[in-house]
Amino acid sequence: MKLASTALAITLAGLSFAAQAQQITGAGSSFAAPIYGKWAEAAAAPTGLKLNYQSIGSGAGINQINNRTVDFGASDMPVSAADLEAHKLIQFPTVIGGVVMAVNIPGVEANQLKLTGEILAEIYLGKITKWNDPKLVEMNRGVTLPNLAIAPVYRADGSGTTFVFTDYLSMVDPTWKSSVGAATSVKWPAGNGAKGSDGVAATVRQVKGGIGYVESAYATQNKLTTTQLRNKAGQFVSPTMESFAAAASNADWSVVKNFAIDLNDEPGATSWPIESATFVLLPTDAKDPAQSKAVLKLFDWSLSNGNKIATDLLYIPLPEAVQNAIRSAWAAAIKG
Repeated sequence: MKLASTALAITLAGLSFAAQAQQITGAGSSFAAPIYGKWAEAAAAPTGLKLNYQSIGSGAGINQINNRTVDFGASDMPVSAADLEAHKLIQFPTVIGGVVMAVNIPGVEANQLKLTGEILAEIYLGKITKWNDPKLVEMNRGVTLPNLAIAPVYRADGSGTTFVFTDYLSMVDPTWKSSVGAATSVKWPAGNGAKGSDGVAATVRQVKGGIGYVESAYATQNKLTTTQLRNKAGQFVSPTMESFAAAASNADWSVVKNFAIDLNDEPGATSWPIESATFVLLPTDAKDPAQSKAVLKLFDWSLSNGNKIATDLLYIPLPEAVQNAIRSAWAAAIKG
């Protein structure tokens, strides 16, 4: 299924239903776009809701909810407590997903190539420029790597996925941390930008030598060639539901406020190293409280009924205890 490049607009039922449907609007994370689209489609009949979701990147989604031009924003980077208070917002996670590396190297098959965080940092710093660089060859004995220029691809828009990726690189590579850092937008030393996760996926698929970071659903839907990564335990792991779940299982939600957890570089021999929750941002002072109530109705249904939909798209559902804590936060913050 091809994802729309600028917006994901979901029409949710037959003509007789559409006339009565209450429409809610959301914008932001492209990481979350596949699951929100499928959840909304499944929730249409039981909830009577229609969702129009714009997959425009986390940075733009945060701006839109700050300006109250949508009913909810969506971001893969948790918003700080100070910004939540300043803009009168609550945030809550919806699912957890892995960020994977996709490559286009002739002759290299899915999950055959091994990479490390340090190697990725050197690629995006412009220090490793060929796929047959001695460091890559040594790490990938038995894999034929061509004398081909590496073409790094990054998100050109403000992106929560970029935050997750650069946060991971900052954890594992001191040079990256000091010279580039972690943010939704950074000054990239090397490579070319593409808009949205679908843009990164399309560019990697088209450019020989390409490498880019995308949420796992985009890699699956676009049939991209993914790679192994070395995790914190020193083990090379493939991007699978099992490795995503292993990392998620190590998360300690009890030590964070506003659900602002960082799931990168979790311990465990089978843990995938680049992972994030994705978040919804909702006003506590909505101009129309009925719209906020409708948003909560959609996500309440999705958290209760959408686990299989999530896992089919390679997202990890939230633990039941976290879901219960989210509902408690709703009750405390959204009145009426």
